[in-house]
Amino acid sequence: MTWKKQLAILAKPYYWVNILLAISYLLSKKTRFICTRLFTLTEEDGDCDLDSREVEILFFLLIVVMIRSRKTGSVTMINYLSSSFLYTKVANGILWAYADFRYGLGFFLVCVLVGMVLPEPSYRGPEHITYFRNAQVFEEELARDKRTSWLICFYTVWNPSCVNFAPVFAELSAEYNTDHLKFGKIDIGRFPDVAQKFRISDSSFSRQLPTVVLFQQGKEADRRPCIDSKGKLQKFFFSSDNVRAAFGLNQLYKEAVERLPVAPKESKKSQ
Repeated sequence: MTWKKQLAILAKPYYWVNILLAISYLLSKKTRFICTRLFTLTEEDGDCDLDSREVEILFFLLIVVMIRSRKTGSVTMINYLSSSFLYTKVANGILWAYADFRYGLGFFLVCVLVGMVLPEPSYRGPEHITYFRNAQVFEEELARDKRTSWLICFYTVWNPSCVNFAPVFAELSAEYNTDHLKFGKIDIGRFPDVAQKFRISDSSFSRQLPTVVLFQQGKEADRRPCIDSKGKLQKFFFSSDNVRAAFGLNQLYKEAVERLPVAPKESKKSQ
């Protein structure tokens, strides 16, 4: 995703309102006009500076955001922001409540209201994805035409990594979909039996979400993230370029196009 496109997305109200909420406490503390009216200052306090406890909370927040962003595979500015909003708002709520319990309660109510009025924007571009509603239909589709390769995304609706990957997978499906190379998604939160069959954990602490599996000839050919020879799950960043390279989408697309029947040429009318 280019910087120009990211800045266009960032201009949407959801992002700049949540950015303001994420820096609300620090902004209030550093703006003297606001600080002197919200916080009770004594002569010992002097200027509106953060005390040691507030600095500790902000430093801890920074560490959490960095760790969680790395685990979710956030590789763009928009991904980093989306995955960090929850943690920054929780930290700000703690800071506001630390200053005054009423402020903390008010901040919490504002966050709930913003979440109801401004939900996170979803991908609105073109896509060619089959959403399987049950395991039986999925297995029947795999067996129906074994010449067709399927790239299947196993996901849950509540996982931040899956949410971040959704527009990437949609764009790839729009670019590479053909009659013999198709894209599908299965919500393993709704169908835990599918998760169990394909050995994918859907727990809150799972590092297997999302999991993308390539099926060829009706059988699993490759997956990401995968497990190495020592039984350790290998980290995988779900960027567009990484998915292309890992599954060889360009080659798959070329092979799929070559399988398409060639339309017969119209014979020239005799003179």
